[in-house]
Amino acid sequence: MSFYRNIVWFLKGIHEYTRSGYEQAAKHFVAKELDVAVVGRSFIITGANSGIGKATAMAIAKKGGTVHMLCRNKERAEKAKEDIVRETGNTEVYVHHLDMSETHKVCEFAESFKMQYPSLNVLINNAGCMMNKREVNDDGLEKNFATNTLGVYLLTQSLIPLLQKSRDPRVITVTSGGMLVQKLQPDDLQSAKGSFDGTMVYAQNKRQQVVLTEQWAKHHPAIHFSVMHPGWADTPAVSTSMPQFHQMMGERLRSAEQGADTVVWLALTRAASKTRSGKFFQDRRVVPAHLPLAWTHSSPEEVRSFMTQLEILAQAAKQPRTDTQPSFDPTY
Repeated sequence: MSFYRNIVWFLKGIHEYTRSGYEQAAKHFVAKELDVAVVGRSFIITGANSGIGKATAMAIAKKGGTVHMLCRNKERAEKAKEDIVRETGNTEVYVHHLDMSETHKVCEFAESFKMQYPSLNVLINNAGCMMNKREVNDDGLEKNFATNTLGVYLLTQSLIPLLQKSRDPRVITVTSGGMLVQKLQPDDLQSAKGSFDGTMVYAQNKRQQVVLTEQWAKHHPAIHFSVMHPGWADTPAVSTSMPQFHQMMGERLRSAEQGADTVVWLALTRAASKTRSGKFFQDRRVVPAHLPLAWTHSSPEEVRSFMTQLEILAQAAKQPRTDTQPSFDPTY
């Protein structure tokens, strides 16, 4: 069954997620929706030094927005900032050094940001990782989960009070179409059971992001939450994490700017803010978060278990550090 589901998903991807899929979808875009100026609005973009994150930062800076780049590699981030400032003429671009897999530091950054800045209009959760071998961070947490799920949860939850105080607040999370072949697995959040497949772990994390977005939308109606699939884009992350796929797809991959298009649309336009919160987007429109006849829907009990475990891990991450490493249960 899973084999046929994966085939259906791949054929869908060839039709929709490629460069030609974007070009076909773009025929229906309303160009004037992006005729906006966002001077005075502030944006956090994680993973903003390359790929989709950098393309997003560049597009927002061109519209006059204040851009906060959260990046793991400070040197590359500073170079990306120079590129953005030079090309856009916008000097309101700031670099913050943060590794999203280091959960304690994510909490520390969020608290510091809230003290330093009076408002935040848009949070864009773009940073991600795909580790093909199971590794843990200093807190004993599996790194894909720590970066893609728990880090996103910690940063977003911590910044919700600041977002709520700001005008027209939005949270956008960059997910992946690979999540369509994954059902939420709350009994093994850190992929400790069975063999480790980095691609499937990444897809599971991306399903978790979709569930998170749906839950946030229910509990925080004053903020517009969305999650989006950028398509298959030619980015450094894809070439590094999936070299065979990158080589096979070649020119069929979207550009980083095409991959970022819906992120930018969701972050800037009035049309996006009028859509229902908590939805999954692809090429500027709401699309189903499950394949037809899929068994990937979660029960209320599974969602509750997932959210409870995240909150337990979040509370642990907020505790003062000690010299001894905490012993997280790897089955979480």
